Amino acid sequence: MVGYRTLSENEICRELFHGFIRHQVVTKCRRWEKGGWVIRDDPFIDDWTEADYQTLVSCLKNTAAAGGVVYGAFAAGALKGFASVEPGAMGREGQYLDLSSIHVSEDMRGTGIGKVLFFMAKGWARERGAKKLYISAHSAVESQAFYLKMGCVEALEYDRRHVELEPFDCQLECEL
Repeated sequence: MVGYRTLSENEICRELFHGFIRHQVVTKCRRWEKGGWVIRDDPFIDDWTEADYQTLVSCLKNTAAAGGVVYGAFAAGALKGFASVEPGAMGREGQYLDLSSIHVSEDMRGTGIGKVLFFMAKGWARERGAKKLYISAHSAVESQAFYLKMGCVEALEYDRRHVELEPFDCQLECEL
């Protein structure tokens, strides 16, 4: 059984992620090439280093402290998924809130955790007056299939900071 709850700034620490497996084998990615989207082979293994975890902890703590939200999904007492939404409006008209992270542990993918976390994030953003979630999404075809299933489309307005930080990500939006 999976339980979901809001994480406080004080409980977000490296130890929280001891039961979380980031590992993802990627073979095909969605890429923008020659004026259009294509699927191409781009094999790599996506995993987090200890430095990546430290950065993640810092970012999630900051999100919680700044008035954003961090949700966690727990199974047998271990964190198996999380999502975060930043508090500041984005876009020319302030229509977006940023879904800054959504990840499910490798051993729990395909169980519906991501869907629940996504809907929780959408609800939180809607309650704060946002019209859309903004997602700088991993380009792996499996990740893209998830976002498509959740109703995401290519963002009408790209956030330059996200594009510069992760140039291979797909910039998406989801109406609330």
